[in-house]
Amino acid sequence: MSMDHPDSNSSSVVDPPASLDSLFSPKQATFGEAEARARESIAESELSDISLDDEKLEDLDVSDNTDDQTDSTTPAELFLPTKPFELDLNETHSVPTSSHKKSASLATLHSSRHISLLVNHDEKAPGSRVSLDGQHKLQEEFARLQKEKDSENLKGPPTPGLSAGIDWDFWGAVISDYQQFASERSDELAQAIAKGIPPTLRGMMWQLMAASKDPELEGTYLKLLKESSIHEKAILRDLGRTFPHHDFFTDGQGIGQENLYNVLKAYSIYDPQVGYCQGLPFVVAILLLNMPDEEAFSLLVRLMQVYDLRGHFLPEMPKLQLRLFQFDRLIEELLPVLHVHFLREGIKSSMFCSQWFLTMFSYRFPLDIVFRIYDNCLASGIEAMFGFSIALLRKNEDLLLNLKFDEILAFLNTRLFDRYKVDSVEGAKEEKEIQYQVNEFVNDAVSLRITAFMLDSYSHEYEDMVREKNKHTAEIDELQSSNRALSAQVKRLESNFAQLNVEHVELLNELVKARLRNEEMEGELVRYKLLYAEAMHENEDAQSSHRMSINQIFGGLKRGSGSKAS
Repeated sequence: MSMDHPDSNSSSVVDPPASLDSLFSPKQATFGEAEARARESIAESELSDISLDDEKLEDLDVSDNTDDQTDSTTPAELFLPTKPFELDLNETHSVPTSSHKKSASLATLHSSRHISLLVNHDEKAPGSRVSLDGQHKLQEEFARLQKEKDSENLKGPPTPGLSAGIDWDFWGAVISDYQQFASERSDELAQAIAKGIPPTLRGMMWQLMAASKDPELEGTYLKLLKESSIHEKAILRDLGRTFPHHDFFTDGQGIGQENLYNVLKAYSIYDPQVGYCQGLPFVVAILLLNMPDEEAFSLLVRLMQVYDLRGHFLPEMPKLQLRLFQFDRLIEELLPVLHVHFLREGIKSSMFCSQWFLTMFSYRFPLDIVFRIYDNCLASGIEAMFGFSIALLRKNEDLLLNLKFDEILAFLNTRLFDRYKVDSVEGAKEEKEIQYQVNEFVNDAVSLRITAFMLDSYSHEYEDMVREKNKHTAEIDELQSSNRALSAQVKRLESNFAQLNVEHVELLNELVKARLRNEEMEGELVRYKLLYAEAMHENEDAQSSHRMSINQIFGGLKRGSGSKAS
């Protein structure tokens, strides 16, 4: 059972006593007061939470309901979201222009209702990929479709189908000169796009809005198909996980998976810095459901380079981190109660919204809704995704406030669109028969006042946060470098100390050996002294004996001479 939300135009003043309903998030943002106070960001994204849960793909609703796309019951006041980073020249805000870049070939048209449309003015700008031949081919394709419709009408009453209910005159005028029509009748075109581009013309309109039709780039695509890519195995592994229940992609050997593989492989060669990333197959699959593969490749290149989707898939995902930060700040500004609840429960935007932004909502959302989201993103810019994200949370805010951590994540994955479901038709049993109030969802999204000033301010906050983080990181790196140098010095000293210890031991060993040798020499000396003493003693004895002998001889001689004399 859903609760009725107050009208977005109702007064924000609540008479005392305040009711419980006043605690819910305001439906109309007041941004000026919020910008006057300093904020500390709590939205630093952790991209480790980013993942595509392949095991839950069987829960994906890929029903392509088109009955609601041409419904003309949309309220008259149907607005497209203001193009982020494209400021209205009539606005009084002063925002530096250094926070973002805009392609030289793109300009933003603002109507009296603050509706924004991207148009291409510079057809000769380098890298703009705008081709007059491409526009002529799209016009020829439209003329062919219109002739087929006229021939069917001549044969009999029109049969219901994809081309039923199309205002051929209006869309013919749009396709004949999209830039001029968008410049002169921006309100009318914006409302028509918000109500939904007819499925038969959607592929052509997407290419016109993105100015992606380029025979030269399509020729490059055909050449790239003949080359090999280092990402081929990864692409093949993920093919079966992309819309496995959709007829176009069900057959593993069918044209759908073949075209999907070709476009992904060609782009991985065309842009080696991005190569191949999970999430890209879902974006490409949506394009292939509306146009041939060579046109899908050209539009993918345009989305990546001009609409700045490429930053979602580069190493470290810089643009995805920025947009997750901006999304967190939008929740804080537009849904403050839900923001506090998410903080208390530990819910981070990277846990659920990164999947939305990486695949442009094509991973889990019903296809008829995804097509309408692509209509608005290609018309107004990729930042239109913020409006659809906030609209979903606002629609389910009262339910989310009563859930805990696990329940919130499960709700965001499986029950997010329950409040947009059309009452089940009696006897409808298959999931494919589920229909959604697409016009209501788009109306909720585009009626949000998410201005370029808000997003630019959040971008500046993010840049300041990154700058401080980088400064802190630089200090840490410097300390770590100093620590590594000191550690190396300690190791060198320890090595020198160990070497000195070895030398000291060697010297001690030499000293001990020297002392042993000295003791041996002293022993030898003592022995020689004893021998010398003995020799000396024997010599003295011999000399004494000799003297005695001589004395005896001399005594005998004296006695003999004395006897003769007598």
